[in-house]
Amino acid sequence: MERRRARELALELIFEYEFHTGDDSGAIYENALECREFEDDGFIRELFYGVTDHKTEIDEKIASCAIGWSLSRMSKVTLAILRLAVCEMLYLPDIPFTVSINEAVELAKKYDHDKAPAFINGILNKVAEVEGIKERKK
Repeated sequence: MERRRARELALELIFEYEFHTGDDSGAIYENALECREFEDDGFIRELFYGVTDHKTEIDEKIASCAIGWSLSRMSKVTLAILRLAVCEMLYLPDIPFTVSINEAVELAKKYDHDKAPAFINGILNKVAEVEGIKERKK
């Protein structure tokens, strides 16, 4: 499976998880495997559990870089995309941060409102700067 498609499926799961707070992430993932037609992909699993296991830390990073915006003001799709990309940037160092940002922008173009790609791009670049990710990748 292509990574772009895997990211889309992970985004669906992360978005769905937002509506099942308090539910076991493992149950949501297993249910998704049964309800959707996709094979158990290690990359999808890594992204989904990366977000669900580190959601508090990821949200803190997003909130600190989203000046003038609270997470509650962001659309659920925007927040899911941001979480996915920040997870990649922080916990999957083999993926260049520029790829994570570009893929997040592409997801926003496909699934979010017209202003979301620029908003997401700005926040993710700020996260990369604040976390020193840009310097590590040089």
